[in-house]
Amino acid sequence: MPDWLPTLLATIAGILSTSSFVPQVVKAWRERDTKAISKHMYMVTVTAFVLWSAYGFLIGSWPMMVFNGLSLILSATILVFKIRNDSRKSHVTRSRREPGLARFG
Repeated sequence: MPDWLPTLLATIAGILSTSSFVPQVVKAWRERDTKAISKHMYMVTVTAFVLWSAYGFLIGSWPMMVFNGLSLILSATILVFKIRNDSRKSHVTRSRREPGLARFG
């Protein structure tokens, strides 16, 4: 097997898996709607990308470091959107139930 083949395969796989997060980031950013997104799933995903990035660093695999780092940024962005949108919705819901919070909170 040629020495460059594993790096080529890792690069192609990295591009494909990293780019799969882009449509979700764009949709969540444009529509500000993350109702259908699982917060727990993205918490696990972000943790996994941190660990894969660290593993890539330890073994010296630049495709693993780069693409897992980029995937970490994209999935963390989705998680931040989800947490932010959930907290805004809960604040609006509380304000509607308890009008005093809307005036003083």
